[in-house]
Amino acid sequence: MLLIGLAGLEVLPHERPWLSAPGVAGVILFSRNYAHRDQLLALVESIRDAAGEHVLIAVDQEGGPVQRFREGFTRLPALARIGEVYDRHPSQAIQLAEEHAWVMASELRASGIDFSFAPVADLARGNAAIGTRAFHADPQVAGELIHAYVRGMHLGGMAAVLKHFPGHGSVAVDTHKAQAIDPRSLDDIRQNDLRPFVEAFSAHAEAVMMAHVVYPAVDEQPAGFSRRWIGDILRQELGFQGAVISDDISMAAAGVAGGVGQRVHAHLSAGCDLVLACFPDVVEEAIAAMPAPSQASMRRVATLRGAIGATWAGLLDNPQRDRFVARVTALDH
Repeated sequence: MLLIGLAGLEVLPHERPWLSAPGVAGVILFSRNYAHRDQLLALVESIRDAAGEHVLIAVDQEGGPVQRFREGFTRLPALARIGEVYDRHPSQAIQLAEEHAWVMASELRASGIDFSFAPVADLARGNAAIGTRAFHADPQVAGELIHAYVRGMHLGGMAAVLKHFPGHGSVAVDTHKAQAIDPRSLDDIRQNDLRPFVEAFSAHAEAVMMAHVVYPAVDEQPAGFSRRWIGDILRQELGFQGAVISDDISMAAAGVAGGVGQRVHAHLSAGCDLVLACFPDVVEEAIAAMPAPSQASMRRVATLRGAIGATWAGLLDNPQRDRFVARVTALDH
């Protein structure tokens, strides 16, 4: 199934048929799709009008450098700020992780967004694309904070999507721009990068996003194209039964699979349930390449639908939210 990107602040006439095309599960929104809250609510309504109430609407709303909706939303600090608190006050950091997650999730649910691609479960070990998006370099600390974050998302009515499996934090290259190769052994990755994911699985995280990173000691294909990583390690060894999502097929590191259609097929044949086509210029080709989705994939993807959430009026009249927002935003001061 596909999650597709739209061009702007409203659904364009030529985009409406995309939303009802077989195999399109929903939409991923970006800053280009957001002006203010009322515009977002209208956009969400028009997407659901074209695609049906079952459609998934998602966004990257991690906080820090990756927050697509800013004006009118709480300005969320980067997750690394919570990791810094952990080094001084572990219990306080765990509480902040849960509150950060609840604020993020509840605001998105009040806006009709089903889920955010969060939290980042990578280790903070110097990757150019990850940076302050990760909680901590220590896998045990990262795991504790991610477990709390998943719990907070669930309390806010939102499924959790861990990224970027099996770990993007320990390789220097930014996969948006070039192919990344992580030469470490599987044992090294198990002892480090996989541990936060395993901790989050115990918190019942619903999905993982795959890394466009090659781990040649395990497979010569990037993880999102790898049956070894998805089928053997994620599904069988770790027992994960949730949805598996590709990273964006337009990223430079995805080019090893060939053209758009080949990238879609490579992800699906490796075991991905949902493929991201984030830029409108690749959507038609991606839709044309989509086979009929399996019943198993449809069931797993359906778990990403948001639960009934509060309205914005309810959130703004909630003293508990005021306390959470004050504590979370203080991290940037």
